[in-house]
Amino acid sequence: MPTLEANGININYRIDGADDAPPLVLSNSLGTNLHMWDNQVPELAKRFRVIRYDTRGHGKTDAPHGPYTFAQLGEDAIALLDALKLPRVRFCGLSMGGMIGMWLARHAPSRIERLVLCNTAAKFGMPEIWNQRIATVRASGMKAITGSVIERWFTKDFRESSPQEIDPIVEMLHTTKAEGYAGNCAAIRDVDQRWPISGITAPTLVIGGKHDPATPYEAAELIASRIPGAKLVGLDAAHLSNIEQPETFSRALNDFLKG
Repeated sequence: MPTLEANGININYRIDGADDAPPLVLSNSLGTNLHMWDNQVPELAKRFRVIRYDTRGHGKTDAPHGPYTFAQLGEDAIALLDALKLPRVRFCGLSMGGMIGMWLARHAPSRIERLVLCNTAAKFGMPEIWNQRIATVRASGMKAITGSVIERWFTKDFRESSPQEIDPIVEMLHTTKAEGYAGNCAAIRDVDQRWPISGITAPTLVIGGKHDPATPYEAAELIASRIPGAKLVGLDAAHLSNIEQPETFSRALNDFLKG
């Protein structure tokens, strides 16, 4: 996969689909990488030029010393679009990726044609939770949080029935750089978009997991109620709904992106 220098870091990305197809950007969650979208890409690439990238601090993208901010994460995405000569895109982000999507739709509205916000929140937990997680990964590494993260990301039934789907996600967590993870935790800790998102004008789909303890369905309902005209879809899943319910997730995404 190629990398390019953008906004002062090297960003790892991948493109699937025809060069002349409408561009669609997929943004990963905290603790994963661009491969979290592997289930969706084959179908999406039939209709779109699908651009995936590893967010700052994740995968093969640089992980400079933190803390990071959402301005940095959003500017990374804009710099990537500029480098790829993509003036306007459809954007789909899950969890932290959805928070980046909200920032982009507010600060660079001309760049976002359609917006999909999945299993995300406009404000994500209390600062103490993030401070403790930052301290844990810096002191003990990523394996120290794996068990609790996986319990939030997938329902008990899915964890027991589909280990082949969960094992690659565990590997993503283990190979995420602790400093990069901590830097992004700080960005999430410090952002509150509950009121600014009311200014988003892009057509928006909000996808929530009915069993998501990380970003409860009420967080999806709040986002959908604040963004004018937003559509809300609830899935029978926990946090990584695109992996736990790939068919229903992809159907909702495709129906909306067809526009």
